[in-house]
Parts: sequence; structure tokens; C-alpha cells
Amino acid sequence: MIKKPNLASIVEAAGGTRRFGPNDAVEAARSARPRTEEPVPAEPARAKTRQATKQIAGHFPEEVAWQLRELAVEQRSTVQALMGEALNDLFRKYGRPELAPTDAGRAR
Repeated sequence: MIKKPNLASIVEAAGGTRRFGPNDAVEAARSARPRTEEPVPAEPARAKTRQATKQIAGHFPEEVAWQLRELAVEQRSTVQALMGEALNDLFRKYGRPELAPTDAGRAR
């Protein structure tokens, strides 16, 4: 019967389970080319229609989202335009200026 090799003896014969010794990785990092500048994270690209705007969001039941979409289709409008209309109604109710765009990015 052939005896199976012992994993511990294989690891010992190989010199350990690491590819580098504990100090080898430190030395490799030190000898690497030094950075002269810190990388600057790139800003995500923004569509021209989204410049100078801020997203406003909320969590509502799924039925609310479907009803809003249905209204947009019935009115031949967009959810964005209906949201602008609703926000302007809210602003009017509280005596604030109606600032929300309601169609094609234009304010009332």
C-alpha cells in the first residue's frame, strides 16, 4: 500500500506556504519606484442635461412608482416633469417660489 504524502512535510520541504518571506514583501515595496504625484481621482462624466442639478429621491411603495409612470403616459409627459409640477404645487402651498423645472429643463 502506498502511503499518502503528509501535507505538513510538503510545506516544510517547500520552505513555507508563502511565496515571499515576511520581509521579502516589505523590501520589494521599498525598492519599488517611488511615486512623485498622488493619483487624482477622475470626476464621473455628467450629461449636459444634468449639470447644475441635484437628484432628489425618496422611497415609496411600488404602487406609487407605477401610478406615477401611468400618469406620465396618460398626460404624454415624463415622470421628471410631473415631479417638477408636484414640487411647484408644494412650494406654492407653503408660499415659496416655484423653482422646479416642469418641461425640457425650463423653469416656470
